[in-house]
This record gives sequence, C-alpha cells and structure tokens, in this order.
Amino acid sequence: MVVERNRPPLHSSYVVSADTEPIHKLIGREIRAFLYEGDCLKLLAVIPPESMKLIITSPPYNIGKEYETEQQSLKEYLEFQAEVIAGCVRALDPTGSICWQVGNHVVNDGEVLPLDIVLHPLFKKLGLKMRNRIVWHFEHGLHCQRRLSGRYEVLMWFTKSDEYTFNLDPVRGPQKYPGKRHFKGPKTGELSGNPLGKNPSDVWIFPNVKNNHIEKTAHPCQFPVELVDRMLLATTDVGDAILDPFAGVSTTLAAALLRDRVACGAEIKADYVEISKGRMAQAIAGTLPVRPTGTPVYQPTTERIAQIPAQFLQARFEAIGGSAPG
Repeated sequence: MVVERNRPPLHSSYVVSADTEPIHKLIGREIRAFLYEGDCLKLLAVIPPESMKLIITSPPYNIGKEYETEQQSLKEYLEFQAEVIAGCVRALDPTGSICWQVGNHVVNDGEVLPLDIVLHPLFKKLGLKMRNRIVWHFEHGLHCQRRLSGRYEVLMWFTKSDEYTFNLDPVRGPQKYPGKRHFKGPKTGELSGNPLGKNPSDVWIFPNVKNNHIEKTAHPCQFPVELVDRMLLATTDVGDAILDPFAGVSTTLAAALLRDRVACGAEIKADYVEISKGRMAQAIAGTLPVRPTGTPVYQPTTERIAQIPAQFLQARFEAIGGSAPG
C-alpha cells in the first residue's frame, strides 16, 4: 500500500546530520524531520525543554543484536536507560506522553527478564504515571525448545501529568456487534455502540515486520508503522513534535511525517541512517510502503499449505496414545 493524503503548509524537507544544530530548525518548524547521526544523549542534551509532545521508541534489549554496540551488564544497561529516560522527561511537554516498547532480556542460561518490569521504576522515580501497559501480540518469531515461544511484547505508556492529550476517536476500531441495540430504557431500539467504533483496548494484534512484510528493511527488529501510528493519533495533534531516541530505520519519523507531525531522532548505525533517508523521503512524497492501518491479520484457510498433513495427524495421535482415525 502507498499512503497518500493532503498535507498542511509545512516545509517539505528533512535533514540528516552529525551536527545537532538542525534541531532548532525542527522546533521552529522550518523542517519536518531531523535525524541526528550520533549518540542519542548528545541530541537529548540540546533539545529545548518541554518541546516534544510524544516520545516513542524501542530501545536495545541488550541481547547482542547487530545494532547494539556491545552487551552490557544489567546494571550498566539500566544506568544507560535511566540517563536516556531522564533526558526524554526533560524534553517532554507537560501534556505529552512517553512510550517505551520492549520485550525480554534473555540471559545466557535461558532465564527470561521482562524489560518492562525492570524499567518501570526508572520512569516512576522521575514522577511519570503509567496510563497503560499495552500488550502487542504477533504470530511469528523464534521457535523455542525449552520454554514457550514468545509471541508478544509490551508498550509502556507514561504521561508527565494528569492533564495529557488523549484522542480516542481517531484510534477506535470495529465493534464485535456494531448492530447491537438498547433492549430496555428510554433508548430501547436505538443503536447502543459508538458510530466511530470501540476503544481498541490494551491488547493490540497486528503482524511484526518479518521478511514478507511490506515495510521490511535490513533492520532485524523493526517495529511496524501501525504501532507508532496508533499512539501518535491518540496522543498528539497535527503539527506536534515527536522524538525517537533510538530511531533505527526511522519508522517513528516516517509515521509522524505521514500524519503531518514533525519528528526527530538519533541513530548511530550508518546503514540504518542511509535507509532512513529513503524512508523519510518516501513519507514526505506520500510513497512509503505501509501495511494499511486496521487490516485484519491474514488467516490461511483453503491453501494446501494450511492443511494438516496426514503424517502430522498420525504423529499427534501417537504422542498422546492411540492412532489417527482412518
């Protein structure tokens, strides 16, 4: 799918630079996006206080991925995260939101440490309030042998104050029974649901970005545009500024551009910076490949590959005793 829509009179350019100076052009809305090629702490140090309406990111999980500089001890990792989070809180608008999308840190012996559990106190210590712990469920991933395969990650949503922006209507989804009507009282016979749809809840189901996903790039752990899109529609308005301190291939920046926000981020890996340039240019031009928001997850039905082979049926019956029927 290619996203195309009319745009407000914002400047049509983006800047990628190893200098932090362009952040001031972004704040002044002279440019629409700025990707700093360097350490996010250096960018956070120069972002004007309370200038970002939404900060959303997926930080490194400290599990040895190619984009991580080196694997740290848990203590070192949390100290680094605390420093980044503190910089983000400083940059956050009083009515803004911070969203940290994380999974599990898995140690060498296979023990699982959910990162949201160890990171939550860092946000709480800085006075932020959690509004939702959103579970993002997907179907594809590593097939584990000695534990159940992980098929969800968590999006922690915090606000800086009790007076925060929250727009429910733009993120409403289809009801299960849209034709349901009141059966008693003064509204008997009238439709009981909201015509714009239902609250999407705190469990989100859409595919992760794997090899056959339309948004796939060289990044091994890229999150989908839809994840960012839902949060930015709910917590920002047109023209607001969005930050991703761990930009990767700039999914957050691209999603913001598609929705007529301005955005900045930091990335240290040169390959991802190059990919980001193309994605931001496509977003501004309205040609970025994106999985349409709200598309139902594909469920195979009649394809031969979706049918259970006879030998699988036999193996399953033998595993629990007996034999497969005729």
